Amino acid sequence: MRFDSYHPAILFFYFVTVLACTALFRHPVFLAVSYAAAFLYSVKLSGKRAAVFNLLLALLAVCGACFYASYHHFGVTVLWRNFIDNAITLEAFVYGLVISFQAASFLMWFSCIHAVFCSDKAVYLFGRLCPRFAMVFAVLLQFIPRIRQFAKQANMAQSGIGRGFGQGNIRKRSLNFFRIASIVVTWTIESLIGILDSMKSRGAILKGRSAFSIYRFDYRDRCFTIGMSVCIAAILMGALLDQAYTLYDPEIILNKATPFSIVFYMFYAFFCLLPMLAEAACIRSADRQRFF
Repeated sequence: MRFDSYHPAILFFYFVTVLACTALFRHPVFLAVSYAAAFLYSVKLSGKRAAVFNLLLALLAVCGACFYASYHHFGVTVLWRNFIDNAITLEAFVYGLVISFQAASFLMWFSCIHAVFCSDKAVYLFGRLCPRFAMVFAVLLQFIPRIRQFAKQANMAQSGIGRGFGQGNIRKRSLNFFRIASIVVTWTIESLIGILDSMKSRGAILKGRSAFSIYRFDYRDRCFTIGMSVCIAAILMGALLDQAYTLYDPEIILNKATPFSIVFYMFYAFFCLLPMLAEAACIRSADRQRFF
């Protein structure tokens, strides 16, 4: 069973939990597991484009760590001194890496959410609780690829009169970029106003409105929820036992890895890799049906 075919409530709860863990846990092992799982799943969903984007994020994360270490000088392990004799410390550089890769993990998980969590699922979950939020969220999810397509069309139209992104010198290219960006922003605002007024006139923001849905909480959803709950309970237990405790200022202090720590790491890795495991199980079951 593919991961995006599970009940929308399960998908929402999973992504909220994994984003919360990514934000709260700054232990190197937990961060590396979250980053690797987000990298693999985004590549599985979007292919080579996601791989290139993720590699660029990793490069930007290293640059961000260098920038952070050059402006924050806490720590006791001095690596070198810059031209104004400020110390560049190992602790500041490592903490900059942690923050940067944490942000990269966030972006990769959000790309997975955009690929899995379609507008129909958002409307199904939030349509009755908060109709306005459901309407805005559904419009935004649908509007992102349309904005990209319109930007290409605007660039093509402007290129016909010598005002494209790659035409002219640096100054002219900058002016062309801002001109096309202004066109795209104006079109986006006008289109959003028209879409929101149209949906409002159809009663999209009325409370208690009924809506057609094809989602049903079946047996496989219950099994997945039980497995996910076990993983979350183990992760919370590890957090309460300080297995995710990390200190970077004034020196790097990590709890020693014990057999219990490895168990918690394995539960967290299993939880982050649940989408990949669900996809693998779906492929294996399809191969069995084809064989028989």
